[in-house]
Amino acid sequence: MRSYRRHPLLVPVLICACVVLAVRPDDDGGGAGGGSDVSARVARLYAESAVAARQDDRGRQETVRRELDAARDQLQSRADASVAAGACRGAVRLDQAGGRSAAAWVAPVESYDLSAGFGSGGERWARHHTGQDFAVPIGTPVRAVGAGRVVRVSCRGAFGIEVVVRHQGGVCTQYAHLAAVTVDRGDRVAAGEWIGQSGTTGNSTGPHLHFEVRGTPEYGSAVDPLPWLEARGVRLDGSGR
Repeated sequence: MRSYRRHPLLVPVLICACVVLAVRPDDDGGGAGGGSDVSARVARLYAESAVAARQDDRGRQETVRRELDAARDQLQSRADASVAAGACRGAVRLDQAGGRSAAAWVAPVESYDLSAGFGSGGERWARHHTGQDFAVPIGTPVRAVGAGRVVRVSCRGAFGIEVVVRHQGGVCTQYAHLAAVTVDRGDRVAAGEWIGQSGTTGNSTGPHLHFEVRGTPEYGSAVDPLPWLEARGVRLDGSGR
C-alpha cells in the first residue's frame, strides 16, 4: 500500500486506560470473526498495553506485546475461516466504556498511517481505489464515523468482512477488511461507537481498514472520504478527534 501522509501508530497509547471490556452475558461465542473470546482478549490487551505505556513499564509492555501478537494471529485466522465459509455468525458483543464521542463526526480509527488514497491506481483495483486506507494493526477498534443504522454486514468477496452504515440524509459509510464485527444489521450506532476490529480479510495485502463514503450502500457510488470528513470537522491529523 502506498503511503502519502504518515502518522505514528500509537493505538495502544491513545486508547483510554480506563476502558472496561467484557463479553456480554448473552453472547454465545459466535461472531463474524469467529470467536468472542479472542476478540475480547485482543481488546483487553490493547487496554493493558495503554496502561503499561502510560506507566512506562517496559517489561510489562513487552509481555503484553507478545500476548497481543498471538491473539491478533488467532483473531485473523478465525476471520479468514469465516470469509472462506462465506457466512457471518453474528456480532461479537463487547461492552465498552466511553466508546461514544461527544462530537457528531469522528475518524474511523484513533491512530493510523494513511496509505492508499481515493482514486489511486494499483494492481489490486480494476480501475481506481474507491476509498481511503488506514494502516492499523489487526484488532484495532473501528468506530462509526457518525450516528446511523447498520444496513449491511457481509463476510465474503473482495472486501472480506465489512460493515455498511447509513447516516442521516442517506449517505453511507463502509468499513472493510475487518477481523470481527461488533454490530448486526439493523443496529443503531452512535458516533465513535465500536462497530468492529480491523484485520486483513478479503482482497488485502496487509492489515488495514478500507473506509468508503458512498451515496448508496452499493459499490460504485463512492466519493473522496477525506474532504467529506473535513467538511464535517474531522481532520485526519492522527488525533481521531
